Amino acid sequence: MTITPAVRISDRKLVVKGRTILTNVPDNVIATSGSTSGPVEGVFLGAVFDGKSSRHVVPLGDLRDVRFLACFRFKLWWMAQKMGDQGRDIPLETQFLLLETKGGSHLESDQIGNWRDQLELCLESGDSETTSDEFTHSVYISAGTDPFKTITDSIAAVKSHLKTFRQRHEKKLPGIVDYFGWCTWDAFYQEVTQEGVESGLGSLAAGGAPPKFVIIDDGWQSVGPDQEKKSEQPSLLRLTGIKENEKFQNKEDPTAGIKNIVSIAKEKHGLKYVYVWHAITGYWGGVRTGVKEMEQYGSSMRYPAVSKGVVENEPTWKTDAMAVQGLGLVDPRNVYRFYSELHSYLAGAGIDGVKVDAQCLLETLGAGLGGRVELTRMYHQALDASVSRNFPDNGCIACMSHNTDALYWYISYF
Repeated sequence: MTITPAVRISDRKLVVKGRTILTNVPDNVIATSGSTSGPVEGVFLGAVFDGKSSRHVVPLGDLRDVRFLACFRFKLWWMAQKMGDQGRDIPLETQFLLLETKGGSHLESDQIGNWRDQLELCLESGDSETTSDEFTHSVYISAGTDPFKTITDSIAAVKSHLKTFRQRHEKKLPGIVDYFGWCTWDAFYQEVTQEGVESGLGSLAAGGAPPKFVIIDDGWQSVGPDQEKKSEQPSLLRLTGIKENEKFQNKEDPTAGIKNIVSIAKEKHGLKYVYVWHAITGYWGGVRTGVKEMEQYGSSMRYPAVSKGVVENEPTWKTDAMAVQGLGLVDPRNVYRFYSELHSYLAGAGIDGVKVDAQCLLETLGAGLGGRVELTRMYHQALDASVSRNFPDNGCIACMSHNTDALYWYISYF
């Protein structure tokens, strides 16, 4: 007996449980079973090309009169949703697509659309030297009658194939999820001070909402501009040291460092956890080159190469300070040392975890380093190892991280 796959390509059509979803599927689009052990509800789509390149765009077929929900990146960092029923309505940088067939089934995948109602698959490495002409597992498509189960099963199938991440139920939940807490960002932005943190904690307690954790956001680190200004824009700040800046140094005992506010928060205000912020590259402008205290990390100046889809959705990247002035990227071979020494210092001061921001930046910096996926892998493996070593409660919050490059490397943290 022959068992027909739930999702298949037949006669240039993508068919889901007997219902046609896409028409005019090109001949170079290929389907691979989502399982090697038997029939499953999903397949991987890919494509083959005539020549190798670091960037390919291929139509997957025409989509018309099928209701969908698309999750797409409207900024480099963040996803939003859009709904429609034609291929032309699917925005650039779509990473997740939920379609409703006329028979009631749900189809999950990730694609983009164009004005001809074609779904398009974009494949790019971010490095001109990292090229290929064959891709067998680029998009996973699964079908089911329950959208929640279909999505969960799809992620499990991708996890089984990639073997690079774990799902939420497989991870240790950090203790902060059980408590009310406060992040200093909206109150102070980068002007946060030790006195401001104390005042905020006291104010919340006086109002009847005493927090049990605090996240000291951007503004506690030692940063500075380049010595020579090279742009008409305000100079981008870069990390110049591992330790805190003078705003978080006790004037009577500067050697106490950030441990002073940690002790006050826990002993005076009864907090259970204190987290601090840092960018995945150290700071927005990275780690400054030529600084003696940081030279062991081997940072070098890199200029973000933002993908065409992101620039189309977020044109301001053309003049963004990071794109114009570049950032000091820690050598990937030294990034574990960087994270470990930073986190070890913080843990020694009583810090319980970190909020790691600006994670999507890595996708723009892969040129000459094996591409965006390889650079992301190296950084996240180093971050995961450092967090596991220094913050045993799995104290790490991922932020500005809504690209699949990052999401598919989260072994332990969220």
